[in-house]
Amino acid sequence: MGNIPSVDLKDFTSGDHARKQKFIHEIGNAFENIGFVALSGHFLSDALVEDLYEEIKKFFDLPQDIKDAYEIEGIGGQRGYTSFGKEHAKGRKEGDLKEFWHFGQYVDDNPTLEAEYPENVWVKELPKFNTVGKETYQMLEKTAKYVLRALALHLKLDENYFDEFIKNGNSILRPIHYPPITSEPKNAVRAAAHGDINLITLLMGAHGKGLQVKNHDDEWVDAIARTDQLMINVGDMLSRLTNNKLKSTIHQVVNPPKALWGTSRYSIPFFMHPISEMPLNCLENCIDDTHPKLFEDITAGEFLHERLIELGLIKK
Repeated sequence: MGNIPSVDLKDFTSGDHARKQKFIHEIGNAFENIGFVALSGHFLSDALVEDLYEEIKKFFDLPQDIKDAYEIEGIGGQRGYTSFGKEHAKGRKEGDLKEFWHFGQYVDDNPTLEAEYPENVWVKELPKFNTVGKETYQMLEKTAKYVLRALALHLKLDENYFDEFIKNGNSILRPIHYPPITSEPKNAVRAAAHGDINLITLLMGAHGKGLQVKNHDDEWVDAIARTDQLMINVGDMLSRLTNNKLKSTIHQVVNPPKALWGTSRYSIPFFMHPISEMPLNCLENCIDDTHPKLFEDITAGEFLHERLIELGLIKK
């Protein structure tokens, strides 16, 4: 695991006060220091993970013209397919060497948000793709809810502080395919160095090495979770909310050694977003004389819009 700490969510959900406090301390400390943990004890079954990988491989193996039919114009790539090289990291012009799919929120009992969010796109060629994607989305969302409850307690907030903001939140499940590299990339990598936009990201164990995290000594550390673990990191929204007490760590997906260029890599992150109205104003208990306020007040929706423009997914 290199320098990435491991934690077990079953400590938090055990009903044992000492184990719960242990988890809160471990994840809080990790997120203050490197911004990443490898988490076991989550709500995904091995069978569900296996099914999802099988379905996404089937989708990305479909003929390009069929995949292109699922690329929806005018929604900034928030649902459906985004073709190879469309997205780039903030501050870069080169497109990342990847194609991906987006599953979005399955809104429960909120017509206003149902109207605000784009509809999920259903792949008619692969009916199981849609049902497995939905179940994975909901299990990762449930896992993220408990992680955020632990972080709320670490921040001396009410345990359920985040609950109202993440119910029906604008979260995204993103199966990614990094295709085989067929020629020398011109200043492009599979995913250039970046921080995530959202509150927290939950990454299902990627098939293949490549993910690296930058530690506080500006060293790149390989981040490889066990097959039963999720890699979880702090996003920019949570960093902003906590006045950078919890660190949004820069990470990247590097190209493999040339001998492995002919191989695909698959990765499935879940980006936990709140509802658009959530204020990201720095928490008062994260501001003091030695930690002055670093960020202007903004809502999650406004911040997301700014970042989608910077990533090249929507136009100004």
